[in-house]
Amino acid sequence: MEQTDIDMIRRIPLADFLARLGNEPVRRSGNELWYRAPYRSERTPSFRVNVAKQLWYDFGLGKGGDIFTLAGEFAQSVDFMEQARFIAKAARVPFVAMEKPQFLPKPSEPVFEGVEAVPLLRSPLTDYLAERSIPYAVASRYCCRLNYGVRGKRYFAVGFPNVAGGFEIRSRFFKGCVPPKDVSSVKTENTTADVCSVFEGFMDFLSAATLGLETGDCLVLNSVSNVEKAMKHLDAYGRIDCYLDRDEAGRRTLETLKGHYGERVCDRSALYDGCKDLNEYLQLTTKKEMDNNLKIKRI
Repeated sequence: MEQTDIDMIRRIPLADFLARLGNEPVRRSGNELWYRAPYRSERTPSFRVNVAKQLWYDFGLGKGGDIFTLAGEFAQSVDFMEQARFIAKAARVPFVAMEKPQFLPKPSEPVFEGVEAVPLLRSPLTDYLAERSIPYAVASRYCCRLNYGVRGKRYFAVGFPNVAGGFEIRSRFFKGCVPPKDVSSVKTENTTADVCSVFEGFMDFLSAATLGLETGDCLVLNSVSNVEKAMKHLDAYGRIDCYLDRDEAGRRTLETLKGHYGERVCDRSALYDGCKDLNEYLQLTTKKEMDNNLKIKRI
């Protein structure tokens, strides 16, 4: 591939590249387009494209870069030629093999400034959790309020710590991660557990705590891409109960764990059959209970 072809690929707008792959933005704010992450499952858009700088950032994974690194996420490859080949195929531009260029731009990532973890008191954040059927008593036990800044502006969100010192963060308007990205571990006090329950996200863990399912130790992946990181935390358990999403990513993660641990892995997702995940099941269950109580009062 000649340098002119490299330049041609580099000039392809990220929005056009994503559209070629069947991904459209959920909303636009100034120069920023927000998507649901195109290579993983999520409900709240946490994938941002800056159309002026032609850079992307995935707040859920704490990763970002240019069109080549984005192609790498789709192709699951850090090899530049594989990334270029993937873009060329998607954008239908000529591709001729060449050596890797000597210079690649560094990814541009937002810097979280003045991160401060404080107790989670009643606020619009706990109102948001209540809308997802997570009571204050449960949320305040495991979560904090995380105050932080990005590019001079201050924000706050529900924070859930991970084992590496980072935080998963959620609010009604935002879903992301203050790096480093890693799994979260919640252990029972004053006892050695033989059972560990595994959850995909911390909303599912909080749902399990609300339903009284968090017996033994618990491990929250915070992303299915963290399954390899999770294994060193799971080796010592005799049984691993999985409460993963009932989608393709959840099934792949379950099979990965079964392939590694065999019969020690138990799929508990039948509990919320008909729902995507445990939190959806909790919300449905809570609504049914409220409707039944309302009927009883009317009688």
